[in-house]
Amino acid sequence: MSAVVAQCHYSFGLQRGVANNLFYFDEQTVIFPSGNNCVRYNIDQKWQRFIPGLERSQGMYALAISSNRRYLAVSERGERATITVYDLQHEQSRKRKVLNGGDIHVQEFVSMAFSTDSKYFIGQSGAPDYTLFYWMWEKQKVMAMVKTTVATNPVNQVSLNPYDNTQICVSGNGVFKLFRYAEGVLKQSTSHKQETHNFLSHAWMSEERVIAGTEAGRLMVFESGDLRWDMSVTTKTTMSQDPDSTNKMFYSAEGNDEETPRLPRVTVITAYSKGFACSAGPGTVYLFERTDDKDNYRKTREIRIPPDQCSHEPSHAEQQQIVSLVISPSEETVVTSTDRGQLYSITLSSAEMSKGEQVQFEFLSHSFHSGPITGLSVCIRKPIIATCSLDQSVRIWNVETNTLELYKEFQEEAFSIALHPFGLFVMVGFSDKLRLMNLLIDDVRTFKEFTVRACRECAFSHGGHLFAAVNGNIIHIYSTTTFENVLNLKGHNGKVRSIAWSGDDSRLVSCGMEGAVYEWNTLTSKRESESILKSCSYTSVTISPDAKTIFAVGTDCTLKEIQACQILREVPAEDVAYTTITMSRSGRTLFTGTSIGTIRAIKYPLSTQKDWIEYQAHSSPVTKMVITFDDQYLLTVSEDGCLLIWKVIDKEGRGLKRDKEITYAEEILITKSELEEKNQVMLELKTRVEELKMENEYQLRLKDMNYNEKTKELSTTFVRQMESLKTNIQILKTERDNMEVANQETMSEVMEKHSKELQDMESANSQKLMLEYEKYQELQFKSQQMQQDYEKQLQQMDESKTAALEELTLYYEGKMQEKLLVLEQCQEESRIQAREFEESRKQMEEDGDREIQDIRVRYERWLRDERETNMRMKRDTGIMKKKFSSLQKDIDNSNVEMERMKLEQQKLQAIVKSLEKDILALKKAIQERDETIQDKEKRIYDLKKKNQELEKFKFVLDYKIKELKKQIEPRENDIKEMKEQIHEMEEELDTFHKKNTQGELDIAELKLKLNTTDKEMHKGLQKVRDVEALVRRFKTDLHNCVGFIQEPKRLKESIRDLYDRYAQQSDVLDKVSVDPNVQREYARQRDHLERNVASLKRKLAQDSVVHHADNIKIMQENVTLISEVNDLRRQLHLVRSQVHDDKSLMGKKGLKQTNTLKALLSPRANPSNMVVRLNEEDEGDRIIQLQRLEIQRLREEIQVLMKIHPYRPPSTAKLPSLQTNT
Repeated sequence: MSAVVAQCHYSFGLQRGVANNLFYFDEQTVIFPSGNNCVRYNIDQKWQRFIPGLERSQGMYALAISSNRRYLAVSERGERATITVYDLQHEQSRKRKVLNGGDIHVQEFVSMAFSTDSKYFIGQSGAPDYTLFYWMWEKQKVMAMVKTTVATNPVNQVSLNPYDNTQICVSGNGVFKLFRYAEGVLKQSTSHKQETHNFLSHAWMSEERVIAGTEAGRLMVFESGDLRWDMSVTTKTTMSQDPDSTNKMFYSAEGNDEETPRLPRVTVITAYSKGFACSAGPGTVYLFERTDDKDNYRKTREIRIPPDQCSHEPSHAEQQQIVSLVISPSEETVVTSTDRGQLYSITLSSAEMSKGEQVQFEFLSHSFHSGPITGLSVCIRKPIIATCSLDQSVRIWNVETNTLELYKEFQEEAFSIALHPFGLFVMVGFSDKLRLMNLLIDDVRTFKEFTVRACRECAFSHGGHLFAAVNGNIIHIYSTTTFENVLNLKGHNGKVRSIAWSGDDSRLVSCGMEGAVYEWNTLTSKRESESILKSCSYTSVTISPDAKTIFAVGTDCTLKEIQACQILREVPAEDVAYTTITMSRSGRTLFTGTSIGTIRAIKYPLSTQKDWIEYQAHSSPVTKMVITFDDQYLLTVSEDGCLLIWKVIDKEGRGLKRDKEITYAEEILITKSELEEKNQVMLELKTRVEELKMENEYQLRLKDMNYNEKTKELSTTFVRQMESLKTNIQILKTERDNMEVANQETMSEVMEKHSKELQDMESANSQKLMLEYEKYQELQFKSQQMQQDYEKQLQQMDESKTAALEELTLYYEGKMQEKLLVLEQCQEESRIQAREFEESRKQMEEDGDREIQDIRVRYERWLRDERETNMRMKRDTGIMKKKFSSLQKDIDNSNVEMERMKLEQQKLQAIVKSLEKDILALKKAIQERDETIQDKEKRIYDLKKKNQELEKFKFVLDYKIKELKKQIEPRENDIKEMKEQIHEMEEELDTFHKKNTQGELDIAELKLKLNTTDKEMHKGLQKVRDVEALVRRFKTDLHNCVGFIQEPKRLKESIRDLYDRYAQQSDVLDKVSVDPNVQREYARQRDHLERNVASLKRKLAQDSVVHHADNIKIMQENVTLISEVNDLRRQLHLVRSQVHDDKSLMGKKGLKQTNTLKALLSPRANPSNMVVRLNEEDEGDRIIQLQRLEIQRLREEIQVLMKIHPYRPPSTAKLPSLQTNT
């Protein structure tokens, strides 16, 4: 037995809340979201193709299509927002790439756009970051990203310049920015403050111009990012003589804020070749076209959404907001979507043709639900589906033709619906009552009401003789024929959520929120079985075709199989709650709907493991699910307002086999009054036809008389015309004779003139020739007298003169030819004119004769036809007189009958009025009691609601306190952990520094090894080349030896020579001496030497450090010594100056005292042994000499150290300069 699968067949509904939710794929196909799918809908052939969304998706958020209409991008919400790009040219719309925010956590992408060449793609993320991504999407590479705004100013739309892939426009609440992609960065190119405007939409009109629409109903035009024009979208009519002046709109820098207190919102702008189209408030679209100067625009058309005649308030449809607006590729059709999930279209040609009239949209396919669908039902005898919704509407769909057959809106919300098996009645549970209604040919009309308020579940039995309705926790069963309450099934403690009839209508299965599943006997109203599980709140239940097994789903995320009051099997749903369940009539497959909008096909018998096929269906929880009675279609509805039709097939793609063919009924219901009204209309139309016949006969007689008079008038006029034509012919003949005479005279004059001109030209040319000949003779005589040196020049002049002569002759000969041609043309023209005149004369005569003959024949035929029609009319008048007399008798009889019927009608009206009074009194009493009951229920409901709100508030406060306490502790722990991490990182940094120093030493050592191996490799390569050369020489010599193969002696000698030449003793010894042990020893010694070299280098580095310290110490000593020498020199200089002063003051007498003073002031003087030196100058020179010797000795030591240790670290301190005093 092959597995049963479901294939999406058709969808009714538009997913609301999706940005850019409508596109044209080609001239006949549009794309829009429905449920969790994108639908490709062919407008002409009415077929649909589906592109399913991603698994575990939380719904679509935005769509975008490329300029070449090949790629479709879908933004979906989930744990992380993703953008999926589909290839629309592929048959199955293959998924090409999936884009996301990378390291940035993005919750949703609010707007997207492709570049013109479809290579680049931009996506704007939502709150709180509002990051703009710029992708090369085929490589999934983020080229750049930038934050466009703050959380308080959300972005509404982003777009790429269609003429420049690097320029991006971003608009939103107080945001209008232009970005340009350059050098891997998105840079803002404009920075205008627009905080006061909420930009809802924009569109590129040219490479530099952008038109933006605001929430306040203003259109703003920006060029290169600067505001050029600003105006209100509503036109301001002014008194003008030009009728078209009120339709023209010119952009001006001044605003029109005072026009209207409530301005329309410009939610969408779409550009096309002639201009642009934009929304202008609820249900209104304006078309603007460029004027002749191409900088201004004028409004050419206003298109509105029509009122809905099926609604109880038709004007509500006109208040819909336009969400998307697209124009077909050929710019012939405009399609729009609204915030209530409706699709409208209009052809621009019809809009242009109906100028002066109000142009209105039409539904693209059908009217869809605009709210959550709460009820779904099918019948047996007709291929129809009934749905009800919280948008207060009831709709009847045809599953075979995929059309909407009936639609009506009511004043109350509808919670449940059930179709009678015959398909002629429908039961709808409204918020105030349960109503049983007839499905008429063009209306849904109530004929019975039941006092069951807010009935959430109702269902007809399979036989149609009973129906069940849920009232809270009680199930009422009514008779369809008598409308009596047959049974009341009581036993549930909670609200009943689902009911299902068995195949033979003897049992009814119900489930409630308290966790109970009951099986009722509909004959005795007793419970036959029960299954209670208080931990689960059941949401849906179904029963197998054999009525032995019950299947129930609830909030515990499991599917339960119940049989004989026992739960036989529980199948887990993997953290997804089932919301509804149904079983195929064949009993092979179970279908379930989930809280995330998917449906699952589960094979029966059930297995405990995952054994189902999951399909992406809706974007919200599935509310109802039904399978048709022939097992061909599965129907699902959801809170997203969409109805999906699934074709149930096997895995090979074939439909399921039917037990027996179902022939659908074609009967319809119509009321007697409507039928009588239609019959009356038909009778009136028949009488009208008879009256028209009589009128036509009368008109024909009048036309006959008019035609006879016209024939007489035409005959007289034609006779007059014939006479006038004859006179015209005579006049033309005389004119022809005169023209022939005139032509002959002009011909003779032209001939004479031409002959004179010819003679004059011949005489003039002959005179000129004689003159030229005489000149030539003179020039020839002069040339003979010239010298031989100018012979060449004379020849050239001769040639030039001959050439000029030839040109003149040719010139005048050409003129003669031209004159001859002119003469011939004149002669030919005269002949042609004469021939034309003859032909025109003949033609006019023939035309006149032909017209006279045609007129005669036509009027003779017309007179014959008129005679025949007169005879036929006379016969018809006789017949009509007889009919008229018979009809007159019938009219008299009917008048007598009408008088009798009027008397009876008056009697019946009196009876009806008395009955109506009684009914009104009873209705008032019922209404008063209902009002008192409603007031009490409202009071109870308000008190319960307040209590629930207070409990919720208390719970929220407790939860917040716990959360704050929990948040403080982990932050302190995080601080401690961060401090420990910092300490560990510092330690790691120290180890890294040590490793770096060690690595540098290892690198130096490896470089040395690499150099040695390079040298050895070069030596080996050289040896290989030498050996190859030796082998080549040996081959040549060996080849020569082979030549002596027939001479053994010479062969032996040549081989001995080869041996002597190539087999040397040293080679043999080398080959013998190569031993692997020797090689290993060589390698070991080499490693030992390398290690010694490395250790010596380390010692050298350590010694250099030590010597560096010694050098620094020596330098410091030198510095101290040099500073001491400088101090001594300064003191010596001072002492010498004092001595000189004393000598000048005291003379020779105080010589001894001064010497003593010098000895005392000397720094080298010993205080314990004060010796007076006699010669101070010699002593100072001797000290200086000793210092110089000391400095020389230190320098020699430094030189010796430098020779021993050539490496000298750079000195950081500079020695002070030696001060020399002269």
